[in-house]
Amino acid sequence: MSEIRIQALEEKTAELLKTTDELSDVVARQEREIAVLTHRVQMLMQREGERDSQGGGGIMLGDERPPHY
Repeated sequence: MSEIRIQALEEKTAELLKTTDELSDVVARQEREIAVLTHRVQMLMQREGERDSQGGGGIMLGDERPPHY
């Protein structure tokens, strides 16, 4: 192979390695964000389950009287 062709291949390889590293960082950040969001959703679901078991926080329908009447 010619020197120019080898240099072009080395440059492309370097670009691909840089892109791979950047994408790896993005995936790692997204994994951390997903873990945090999953934890928050679990907490909210648990909190809502506790609220339902206590009987509070129901949805008021149009024909129901408010509790202060």
